[in-house]
Amino acid sequence: MFVGSAQAAKLMGVSARRICQLLSSGRIQGAFKIGRSWIIPLIDGMPKVSEGTRGPKARWRRKRPAPVTIIHVNQQTIRQNQKQEKPAPVISVKRGQNNTYGHEVEIHGPCRVVYRRDKPKPCGARVWIETLFGVEVLTLRMNE
Repeated sequence: MFVGSAQAAKLMGVSARRICQLLSSGRIQGAFKIGRSWIIPLIDGMPKVSEGTRGPKARWRRKRPAPVTIIHVNQQTIRQNQKQEKPAPVISVKRGQNNTYGHEVEIHGPCRVVYRRDKPKPCGARVWIETLFGVEVLTLRMNE
């Protein structure tokens, strides 16, 4: 994937002027110029900058990834609901440190189903759904 100098500056957390300095000194690997614009390749999501000869080692700030939303269906609650008149919510939606419980979940974007037999979640779940997109949790209405 390739980006321009302004996008590279945002990714690295530096000014666009600093990117121009690095480009003019040939320190960004694989960068090339088309007309008046620089094209910078991304390696593992970041431009590859060779080390300079002066100063401390560079520590580029990388954006923190958005927390993954994990959706899990609780089997124990499903079993307990067979004996109860009012069903308890069985779906748990965890984003960061917050847990939300409901009966239905609508995912607004791509997601993936994960199965880890040998590495379950702390709650014991071996199968769950992960997404980076918004999730709407709905609760059951008693008149349905």
